[in-house]
Amino acid sequence: MPDHYYTQTPASAHKPGQVDFLWRGEKLVFETDSGVFSRTEIDKGTEILLNALPEELSGSLLDLGCGYGVIGVTLGRRYPGLSVTMSDVNERAVELSRRNAQHSGVQAQVMQSDGYASIPFRRYDWILQNPPIRAGKSVIYAMFAEGARRLEPNGALWLVIRKQQGAESAAAYLKTLFGQVEAVTKKGGYWVLRCVQPVENI
Repeated sequence: MPDHYYTQTPASAHKPGQVDFLWRGEKLVFETDSGVFSRTEIDKGTEILLNALPEELSGSLLDLGCGYGVIGVTLGRRYPGLSVTMSDVNERAVELSRRNAQHSGVQAQVMQSDGYASIPFRRYDWILQNPPIRAGKSVIYAMFAEGARRLEPNGALWLVIRKQQGAESAAAYLKTLFGQVEAVTKKGGYWVLRCVQPVENI
């Protein structure tokens, strides 16, 4: 069976690569490899999500399903005061994230976790996610529900989903978890959803 980017231990032969990314005037360089998500270029949805964020971020941030670390490293580099945690189920992605954070001078906690399973409970001001759609609706919806429990009261869950892969139904589900769900960007077939005011007792 071929590897998926959400495979815990990819068996594919290593094919090291490099991806350059220019964001808000700063160039970042990422190591990539086979068996990880979007290894040959920055994923369009990830870029759209990053471009939709406000100009200033502070507090604590979780990059859930971080791949090789594009979101966490980019934001940690831009906002040195941000407390960054990155996690992914994929061992190869986790190691790449560690190296990419180090190369960019970003202090980040990086861990392997299947969703939230191995992430110690704490609350975050920001949870950012380009969810693994191909893992299935039950998997990503469980991540959304746990995300609502892991947010600070004034925190926000931001995620990007392609319309044709269920953005509308995801938004409808998220409205059962949050008092406010806003599509802040609709671009190139992608929706960026901002979810705030987690509903108590979910």
